[in-house]
Amino acid sequence: MWPKGMMKPVSAMRWRGMARVFSTLCVPILLLVSAGWGQEASRGWVAYGGGPESIRYSPLTQINRQNVPRLEVAWTFDSGEEGGLQANPIVVDGVVYTTTPKHHVVALDAETGALRWKFDSHIPLNGANRGVTYWASGDDRRVFTGQDHFVYALDARTGQPVPGFGRAGRIDLAEDLGRPAAQQSIRLTTPGIVYKDFLIVGGRVGEGLPSSPGDVRAYDARTGQLRWAFHTIPHPGEPGYETWPRDAWTYSGGANNWAGMAVDEARGIVYVPTGSAAADFYGANRIGDNLYANSLLTLDAATGRKIWHFQAVRHDLWDRDFPSAPSLVTVTREGKRIDAVAQTSKQGYVFLFDRTTGAPLFPIEEHPFPASTMEGEVAAPTQPLPTRPAPFARQRLTEDMLTSRTPEARQSALEAFRKLRSEGQFVPFRADRDTIVFPGYDGGAEWGGSAFDPESALLYVNANEMAWTGGLAPSVAVKGGRTLYLQSCASCHRDNQRGAPPQIPSLVGIARRRPEGDLYRIIRKGEGRMPGFPNLSDEEVDALVDYIRTGRSRRVAAGPSPVSLKYRFTGYKKFLDPDGYPAIAPPWGTLTAINLDTGAQAWQVPLGEYPKLAAAGLTNTGSENYGGPVVTAGGLVFIGATSFDKKVRAFDKATGERLWETTLPFSATGTPATYEVAGRQFVLVPAGGGKDGGPSGGLYVAFALPTANATASLPSGR
Repeated sequence: MWPKGMMKPVSAMRWRGMARVFSTLCVPILLLVSAGWGQEASRGWVAYGGGPESIRYSPLTQINRQNVPRLEVAWTFDSGEEGGLQANPIVVDGVVYTTTPKHHVVALDAETGALRWKFDSHIPLNGANRGVTYWASGDDRRVFTGQDHFVYALDARTGQPVPGFGRAGRIDLAEDLGRPAAQQSIRLTTPGIVYKDFLIVGGRVGEGLPSSPGDVRAYDARTGQLRWAFHTIPHPGEPGYETWPRDAWTYSGGANNWAGMAVDEARGIVYVPTGSAAADFYGANRIGDNLYANSLLTLDAATGRKIWHFQAVRHDLWDRDFPSAPSLVTVTREGKRIDAVAQTSKQGYVFLFDRTTGAPLFPIEEHPFPASTMEGEVAAPTQPLPTRPAPFARQRLTEDMLTSRTPEARQSALEAFRKLRSEGQFVPFRADRDTIVFPGYDGGAEWGGSAFDPESALLYVNANEMAWTGGLAPSVAVKGGRTLYLQSCASCHRDNQRGAPPQIPSLVGIARRRPEGDLYRIIRKGEGRMPGFPNLSDEEVDALVDYIRTGRSRRVAAGPSPVSLKYRFTGYKKFLDPDGYPAIAPPWGTLTAINLDTGAQAWQVPLGEYPKLAAAGLTNTGSENYGGPVVTAGGLVFIGATSFDKKVRAFDKATGERLWETTLPFSATGTPATYEVAGRQFVLVPAGGGKDGGPSGGLYVAFALPTANATASLPSGR
C-alpha cells in the first residue's frame, strides 16, 4: 500500500465494454441550486443524494454511452481503515468532502484525490456513516458531520470545529428530546439537510424498548441553537396523539428519520420519511395507528409546522419503515407538468404524490390483512397500497419460487418452507410458527435510495429480493443475564447468539475476539447498526456481559421499567440453502427503471452475481445490494452496490443494457457521485465492502476518461 491520501503511479488501465452511439443531444439542465451556487451545483455533487431534491442526477455529458467503455482509474484515496463505507461523497468548489470507516471526515482535491485535511473527533466509532452536509453563507463555509450523538460544524477550509457553533463546535442530539439526555441513544448516521440557515436532522435510535423518540429538529447553522422540533410521537394536544396510548410519548420511541430527507427550496418544504415505532414486531405497548411512524411527513422548513402526511404502514409489526430519502421529481399528466414526490418502500412499491397537496398521482387502495392472534396485540385491519406502479419486487413466496440450484438445495428449501408461514405482506407474527418476510427486512428498496432522470421521467431503484423469517416468543419473567440478553440483544443476534452474518455478527466465541472492555463500551454506546443501552444499570451491564462471554446467567435486581411486553422478537434470520445461498429462485437482486409519467416498468435487470456460482456457469442471478444508483444526461446509470462480486457497472439508462463494468478491491456499498473539475468529468465510487463477511476497507476510486498523462490504477484488496 502507499501513504494515505496519495496516488500510486502505475500504467494506465483500459476497460472493455460495448459501445453505443451517443444520442443525448438536448438535455434539460436541472437547477440544482443550493445556497446560491448555481453553475457549481450543476457541475458538483453538493449534497447527499446529489442535491436538495435527492434525485441523484447529473446534467454532465462528457462520459456517455459511446465512450464509457474507455473509463479508467483517475485517482484513488485509501483511508487505511477497515470497516466499510456507506457514504455518498459530496463535491463543492473542486473539493470532495466525505467520511471514512472510522467516521473521520476528509477533504480531498477533487481532481487528484490528494488529502487536504482530516478531522478526528477522537470518539471511537465505526458502522454506518453516510456522509456530511455542506452549508455556505458568504465567506462562511461549513461541513456538518454526525459523530455518535454529536453534530460538529467544521470550517470547510481547515476541518477545524467552528468555535461559535453549539459548545466548542458541536451540539448534542441527546439533548432537547424532553427526556433525560444521559438515557438517550441517538446517532446521526445519514447526514442532515440544509434549508437556508437551518440544519435539519433526524437520527438513528433503538428499535426495542426503552428507546429515544424520533423528533425531527432544525438547528441554526451558525450558532447551533435549536430553532424548531416536530414530535413524531405526538404530545398531548398535538394532532395524532389519539393514535397512541395516553402516555406513549413519555416512554415509546422510534418513528425517526434515519434515512435522510429532501427539501423543496423554492416552496420551503422539507420531506421527511420516518421509521417504525418501538418495539418493532410486537406492539401491545402502542395500540393504535401510531402516527407519525412509517410516514412521509412534509413540514414547513422554516417552522416545523406539518403541511401534509401519508402513513404507508399503520401499527407496523414488520419493520416496514421508509428506507431512503424521497425524490422530488416532475412528471407529466395529460400534457400538464406536475411537481411531485416519489417514495420507495421496503415492500417494493413506489408512492407518488403531488408535492404541494399530498394528493396521490396514482390511486391508493385499502387492502384487508389478517388480524393478530397474539395476546394484547391489535393489528391494523387494512393497509394502503398503490395501484400503480406495479411492485418492483416479488410479493409472496410460494413453493414454485424456491431454489433449483441443486437437487439437495431444493429439497432442503422445500422442507424448511413447509414449516413456515408464507402468506404475503402484512401477516402478523406468531409464537408457534415462524413467518416468511418477503421482500426481507432490508427490502425491496433500501437506504441507497433511487435516481430520477428528468429527461425521460424514469426512476431507477435497486432492490433486494431476499426472504427472511421472523417470529415471537414469550418473554422471560425472572430478570438475569439471559433475560437481559433476550430482551436487549436476541432481536438481532438471535436466541442462540449466531446473528445473521455479515450484517449482524455472531456473538458465539466473542470472548476470544473482543476484550471485555469493548463489550461494556458497545453495550453502553452502541456500534455499527447496534444502538447503545444507556438505560441499563451497571449491575445489568455486568450480568449481560458475563452471559455473552460465558453463558452464565446470574440474577439482578429488577429495576424500574416503563413497559413490560409479554412477547419478544426471536431474531432476524435469512432463508438460505445449506450452502449459504438464497433458498429462493433468482433474481436475488435487481435494478428497475419505472416511468413515473405512466407508472409502467421500462425495464428490469438482475444486479450482481456470486463469483463462485458465476465461475460454475450460474450467472446473472442478482445478489444482495446496498448503496444506490446515479443517472446522468450522458445516458448512463452508474451503480456499485453488489455485495459479493465487488463490481461497479454502467447501464444504458433507456434500455438497461450493461455497457461497462470493472471489479474493485472491495464491494461498492456506498452511492457514487459524479462531478466536473478542470474540464474533466469524474465518477467517484466509495468501495469499502463489509457486507460479504470478507475483508473491508475505506477506498475511494475516481474514474474518468483517459488523458495523455493518466497514471493511476486500482490497489489490490487486503
